[in-house]
Amino acid sequence: MMPLPAPRLCAVSVDLDEITNYFDIHGLPPPSGDLAHVVYQVALERLEAFAASQNIPLTLFVIASDLAHSKNSQILQRLASRGHELANHSFDHFYDLTRRSKEEMKAQVIDAAEAIERHTGVRPGGFRAPGYLITDELVDVLREAGVKYDSSVFPCPAYHAAKALAMGRIRFQGRESRSILDHPRTLRAPTRPYRLGRPFRCRGQGPVELPIQVTRGLRLPYIGTSLTLAGEKGALWLTRMVIGEPLVNLELHGIDWLDRFDGLSALEGHQPDIRISLDRKLLIFAGVIQRLRASGYAFVRLDEAAEAFGARG
Repeated sequence: MMPLPAPRLCAVSVDLDEITNYFDIHGLPPPSGDLAHVVYQVALERLEAFAASQNIPLTLFVIASDLAHSKNSQILQRLASRGHELANHSFDHFYDLTRRSKEEMKAQVIDAAEAIERHTGVRPGGFRAPGYLITDELVDVLREAGVKYDSSVFPCPAYHAAKALAMGRIRFQGRESRSILDHPRTLRAPTRPYRLGRPFRCRGQGPVELPIQVTRGLRLPYIGTSLTLAGEKGALWLTRMVIGEPLVNLELHGIDWLDRFDGLSALEGHQPDIRISLDRKLLIFAGVIQRLRASGYAFVRLDEAAEAFGARG
């Protein structure tokens, strides 16, 4: 008998970058008061309700320093108890993490894992680098720290070009972004799951890498921002461009569950997705989930995807 084909998998992950990180990206003065915690205090409840309505598990990438707020820890404990995965998004979300010493990188990875476990009771097995920036040195740190999988590689020319233009515009306007532009060599990395080699964009025997999703052909970004900006029809067109991939690694952010009515008027002129209403975003994301499910995709957490593709070699 011929072996059965491997099932198609889809994993929905959410980077829990707080609003302060977006002010840092655009070189704006940091927010204060409740606005600084709006992702945890507002977006996560909406996200949890959406996941329940769509019957999908989530992988939540946690910045460990946010757990200094006890309410944030309690929210994550509840989400973990309901079957969602908690993963490591570093301790402080330094955008220049890969430009720091190996000792600093190790502290950002290991201290974050320990803090997440201490505050939530869950030891994270996965890692995603701030700003998707990864280097061979950071991969070495992940190996030494016993990280089971990474999901940082984003081989997307369109995203790279858009980020370069945005950073240039910010400089032209007299502000300084804390974001860092990745080296173009990342664009040559595989688009499907593989084991990290050296250099990291080559296949090897390291931890499983689950790249951020891009479409076939032009490698267009298949992430929350691109879907919402594309609108309902555009999002479904992009979805058709990923159907057939063995894993659809759909990466979202907590800010995708917010809009300008959540006190984000200061970001409205800098983050175009803030101008899109929450209701429309929910409609777009629900349509995407339903289309993928109708195409035979089973929804799993990233740790489950890493286990499946690690077993396939």
